[in-house]
Amino acid sequence: MNDYVARPRFEEYAEKYAAYFAMERRDGILELRMHSAGGPARFDFSVHNAWGQAWHDIGNDPLNEVLILTGTGDVWLSAEGASPEEASNRLIQQERPVDFAYERTYYDAVKLLENFVFSVDIPTIAAINGPSVAHTEVALLCDITLAAESATIVDPHLLAGVAPGDGQQLTLQELIGTKRAAYHLYTGLPITAREALDLGLVNEVVPLERLLPRAWELAEGIMRAPRAARRLTHAIAARPWKRRLVHDLGFGVAHEMFGISADGLHN
Repeated sequence: MNDYVARPRFEEYAEKYAAYFAMERRDGILELRMHSAGGPARFDFSVHNAWGQAWHDIGNDPLNEVLILTGTGDVWLSAEGASPEEASNRLIQQERPVDFAYERTYYDAVKLLENFVFSVDIPTIAAINGPSVAHTEVALLCDITLAAESATIVDPHLLAGVAPGDGQQLTLQELIGTKRAAYHLYTGLPITAREALDLGLVNEVVPLERLLPRAWELAEGIMRAPRAARRLTHAIAARPWKRRLVHDLGFGVAHEMFGISADGLHN
């Protein structure tokens, strides 16, 4: 039997996720630019849900050869609130339906990272275009991570009264070590782009106007290698993340969710 199930088509999923990503593909290089209404991306639980599904569709399209992930303007990710901890607190305190804790927090949080690491089987480049309230872990999971000079990496969960378990803590522990990671998880202090470079969180720090051109330069260089070699190099580069996610992601998310539930019962 020669019939195969159709793979996702760029035109279809570009439209499907148009409210969350502006997509451009040239010569196999897919640029994925996060946005909200054309401006910097604003995080909420619909974004939480959409990202995990988008990774699956993108990874299942054999015409995608290299992925560039970036944000819009000079902000990687924003949210309602004057500070990262206030933004996190506003999200946590929202009223939700009874099935929300599993479907939209635990499940979506796990799939957001699992689908990125296990479903996207091509070289990945992140271009962190500015400060963020959270969720720079997706950028750190990429094979190569570039940062604009204004970029920051932060985990504000504990400052908002929540255990930090949904991914950022995992990337910090893996990349900067247990002791340094613990300091930033407890204090919520942002890591600047230059500090991130010194700590090994990012590969290059470049002016904002050079950020995407540099990402494309790297992607085009990768595309000069044979297809199988490119994809197998990604498999080698991503293997430590696969181990880390299998061992620690569900554990971290479950502890974060239990903490929110337990505090809710006592407050």
